[in-house]
Amino acid sequence: MTKEALMEDLVKRSADGASGGLASDQGGGGIPIWKEVVGGDNLGVFSGTVMFILLATGLVGSILCLICAFCCAKHGHSQKKKKHLFGVKKTNYFRDKMMSKPVRNPPPVINPDKGSHYLKKSPSPTGAKSPPGGSSHKTAEDYSQRKAVLTSNPPYQGPAAPQIKASAPQSQLTTQTVYHEANESHASEAGGSSLRRASSGLDLDQMPLGASLETALGTLHCTVKYCFDKNALIVTINKCQNLPAKDMAAKSSDPYVKLQLLPEKQHKVKTRVMRRTLNPCYDEDFTFYGISFNQVPSLTLHFVVLSFDRYSRDDVIGEVMVDLGDLDLSSSDHQPIAVAKEITPRSFKLKTQGRGEILVSLCYQPAANRITAVVLKARNLPKMDITGLSDPYVKIYLLYNNQRIAKKKTHVKKRTLNPVFNESFVFDLPHLDDHGLKNISLEFLLLDWDRVTKNEVIGRLDLGGPNCAGTALQHWNEVVTSPRRQIAEWHKLQE
Repeated sequence: MTKEALMEDLVKRSADGASGGLASDQGGGGIPIWKEVVGGDNLGVFSGTVMFILLATGLVGSILCLICAFCCAKHGHSQKKKKHLFGVKKTNYFRDKMMSKPVRNPPPVINPDKGSHYLKKSPSPTGAKSPPGGSSHKTAEDYSQRKAVLTSNPPYQGPAAPQIKASAPQSQLTTQTVYHEANESHASEAGGSSLRRASSGLDLDQMPLGASLETALGTLHCTVKYCFDKNALIVTINKCQNLPAKDMAAKSSDPYVKLQLLPEKQHKVKTRVMRRTLNPCYDEDFTFYGISFNQVPSLTLHFVVLSFDRYSRDDVIGEVMVDLGDLDLSSSDHQPIAVAKEITPRSFKLKTQGRGEILVSLCYQPAANRITAVVLKARNLPKMDITGLSDPYVKIYLLYNNQRIAKKKTHVKKRTLNPVFNESFVFDLPHLDDHGLKNISLEFLLLDWDRVTKNEVIGRLDLGGPNCAGTALQHWNEVVTSPRRQIAEWHKLQE
């Protein structure tokens, strides 16, 4: 059937079925006209193809949208990071930082003489031309002028006072240290200055030739003045002479001086350490403010000379006591009083005051082959500290054939001259022969504890052994002959 015939037939059918409504769309067999024209099978294939194309297009579009969104987000993040780099390229910065050498800061003090990077050492205490921290560019003319001024007998004005109010309250005392040039002060002393010398004690320069130098500890030189304008006491530690050598290898010492006012017990000062010298020159002023002139006669200056030790406690060389009641300080404002006193050993007071007594109790138990020692208390101990008290404790040694084989010690009792210990110690004895306790002895050492210096032995007690005598021997014999009994006895401490 040709196309023209088909069109004519279609028009005819449309005209015949105009009054039939929807029935006119169907042919004589009830088949829709559009199915007849196109064909049912071809229409299904066509619709499936269209749907596939639409879905594929949508999927591709979604993927493209996601890719675009990811790229935009990544680009925006990189732009945001670039805004916080502050003009520094990250890769080059850290790479250069890791590869570059560290920059070393120059040393704070340079030795101009040798041009090295080591710190400048402190000047020699005996040959220094300027104090620590002072200028080292003074000429010989400056020193000669200074020496002429010091030796021309001017009124002594004392050191330049620091910027501290002079009207300090009476209850609050402050201390200020001022350094002077060592050689200048000695030039003043050698040139006949107006210092009045109140020499108390024996000066080693005036000792007889036959005097023993092995026990001499040297001399301490100081000056004392009272300033009425500032209501202050000024003590100048000038120097020490002929000190003993505490370092046997170097045959020298590293001395320094501690000073405290007694009986205040609150104001401690000390000088700087002078290295490797037996004749240190300090020339340091210590100003104690808030001390009324009526209070001065009741004060005592207590000097302790020590040798610095880097690896252990500092060694005590000796001490000096200066009673201000023996000095006339009424006119010392312009004429300070010079004092030179011999340094005495710390144990000197033990010879004059005694070493005190100790109460111990012993019990010998032959079946258990042991001995029990009880340290009960001590009394009338000497004043070992500058506070007028002591910090005692007791060490106990068990000796077999005069050799120490065991030791015990009590707790430290702070600030007392009559300590109460009440501590018991048990010593296991070695295998004894038929002689019993003949080769056994006990040694008691009572010491004064010190935080800074070495602990000093106050006294000792030997029970048993060849050094036992007197009441100690009677006590030991009673313990041996009366086993399983606790026997207590007072004993005087010996040197």
